[in-house]
Formats: sequence, structure tokens, C-alpha cells
Amino acid sequence: MSSAPLPSRIGPYLVERRLGAGGMGEVYLAYSVAGEPVAVKVIRPDRTDPHTRARFEREAAIARTISGTGRVARFIEADPFAEQPWLAMDYVPGCPLSDVVRHQGALSAPLVASLGALLAEGLAAVHSAGLVHRDLKAQNVILGDFGPVIIDFGLGAFVGASKGTLTQAGMVIGTVRCMPPEQALGEVDVTQAADVYGLGSVLLYAATEHYPYDGVRWEAVAAQVVNPEIGPDLSGLPDELVPVVAAMLAHKAVDRPSLEEVTRQCADLMRQLGTSPARARRALIQETTAKDHSTMVLPQPDGPMLDRLDSLEKLLREESASPRDDTSVPPRGAESDPASPSSAVERMSEPAGGSPATAAPQRGRPPASRRVAEELRERYAVGPALAWPKS
Repeated sequence: MSSAPLPSRIGPYLVERRLGAGGMGEVYLAYSVAGEPVAVKVIRPDRTDPHTRARFEREAAIARTISGTGRVARFIEADPFAEQPWLAMDYVPGCPLSDVVRHQGALSAPLVASLGALLAEGLAAVHSAGLVHRDLKAQNVILGDFGPVIIDFGLGAFVGASKGTLTQAGMVIGTVRCMPPEQALGEVDVTQAADVYGLGSVLLYAATEHYPYDGVRWEAVAAQVVNPEIGPDLSGLPDELVPVVAAMLAHKAVDRPSLEEVTRQCADLMRQLGTSPARARRALIQETTAKDHSTMVLPQPDGPMLDRLDSLEKLLREESASPRDDTSVPPRGAESDPASPSSAVERMSEPAGGSPATAAPQRGRPPASRRVAEELRERYAVGPALAWPKS
């Protein structure tokens, strides 16, 4: 866990506590002005070059359109042009699959099949929007009263936006074990088959407590992943699960099944094992939710947080009414572009007593994110949408 100072505010959200940290940045529990809990992820500064900012803006705009599933944490908003980019997602109560397996052991074959069918349905909705998650792993699957939910969606632009991904120390140790060969080789534009592979690694871990490949250093793991002569470690995998999981972990993307095929195969397997998909889902929830249910309840702001939210509401109104600097020209077309980022990442100062202070609005100048966006767009001569080239 990072020892960095806790930010008081990220964009329009007040931070309560740090939820975790990883290679891409840090995640915080925060609240909207109305008191709605959200998970806000702040991206590491070394992952925020103009190339990834542009891709992130495009994917963030598309992520808003995903519908038809409750298996992916809802994308709320993001500011890819903040000095330190951030994105906000629904806060999902529950425990990561990695923690459940570590504390309770491997899941039975029917439960793994249920997990596969449910997550495949959720990923299909993501793919129908033209997106790929790119970072599926047990830590990114939350198990709660609703069943499995995929989190950390929306970071795809950062997780594979450059061929230097595998050289980021501390970033791929937990990711490369679940990464398909084409992504480990540095391909940027991976296909939907990459998520099929990632889901296969998640199901393997759920059933065996290990990933397809392992090693002391990430370089050793990556060397195995990209070697077509070295197959995935399927030891401990129940015989009933071997056909579907092995196919999902095929070395070549074209050899992997579609998500629809995965869903059908998992449903057929559940019936062969003497249960139905609906009954298996209920059993999955019953056997993987925390017994004390402390992690299953949505957090609520306490008294001090409510006072801070009252102050934030007033501050946001003042900021929206603040006159802009006449010398600041909005990005071309920004007024008519609903996806154009305009919110700021501002950190309120922490006084010596530990109680966050209320930052005074900065009048006469645009938000930090807008200044950064304008600078980048002028430098690279692109429009507000920053369209991502297909090549």
C-alpha cells in the first residue's frame, strides 16, 4: 500500500480512503456531492504521455455507451487531460476473486463454469461497444451478492498503449501471468480474443489457485507466454473443465472460442454436472460472499464527510460561476462536444490537524485539465475528439 499523502479531492469527488494501489495507479473510495460512493482511480504520472491520453479519451467516451450487462462496473466519468488523469467507476461491494480463492481455496467445477458463463456474458457487452478490457485477472473480478463483476474497465488505453508495457517495473508482475502471447509480444491493437484468454486465466486460477504460467521474474513468465512450444500449466484443473479452459488459452488468437461459445460450453458443462446455470449462479454467490457481509454493504458517508460534501457542493457552484480568463480560448468545438473533458483534478491541502481544508476556487483561469488539454491539442494539432487512428 502506498504511503503517498491521501488526496482530499479528485475532480468533483471527495476522497475518504485508499482502496488499493497497483502498477497503473491508486484507487480511492470517494463520494459525489450527493453522497454516492464511487471508486476513483488516479493514473500514474509515468503512464500519461499524449499518446495514451488521446487513446484514453476515446475509450472513455465509448465506455459510457456500454449497456446490457451488470457484470462490468459502470463507467461514470474520466478526465484524461488532468495533470494526473483519473477515472470514476461504480463502487462494487464484495471481495476480489483472488482473495476468495486465497482464503477459501479453489472453486468447484460447477462454480467455475458459472463464473465463466456470467463473465463471458458481461464481456460480450463490452465487446459489442467496440472495446477490449485487456487486463482481466482474478484481482479485477469482484464477488458479491450480485455475483461476479469486472472492475478496472476503462484502463485499456494505458494497459497496452505502448510497446514498453512489459518494461514497467512493478506493473506487469501481476498482469503478465494472465496476458495472451500477442499482448506480451507488445502488440497494441489486440482483439477480443485477448479477453477470452484473460478470462481463461481467471477460470484456471479459480479452479486451481495458479495461473497458466509462473516464474520468479516477469521476464521469465513472459518468455513462457510467448513461446508456442510451452503450453499453459493446467495441473489440478478438473477434467470436466479442461476442454473449455484449454481452448481459451490457445496460443493463437484465431484458435480461441468466441465469448458466445464460452457461455454455451459453460452452460452445457453445468448441466452435465447435475445443475442448471441459474442454480449454479445462486450457489456461486452463496459460497463466495463474505460470511460477515461487511464488505457487501455500500459505504455511506459519515458526519464529517457529509460536512465536507456540503462544502464541496458550494465550492463547485462557485467554480462553475467563476469568470474565465479572457486569454484562454476553449478547444475547438469543445462547447458542442459532450465528450470533451472539462473537469479538474484539484487537491485540497491537508492541514496539520489532519482535517481536509476547503480549497478556494481559482478565479480567472481555466481548470488544470482544460489547460493541459489545450496545450496538448495545440501541440499535436488535433481536434477535441482526438480521434484514434485505425492503423
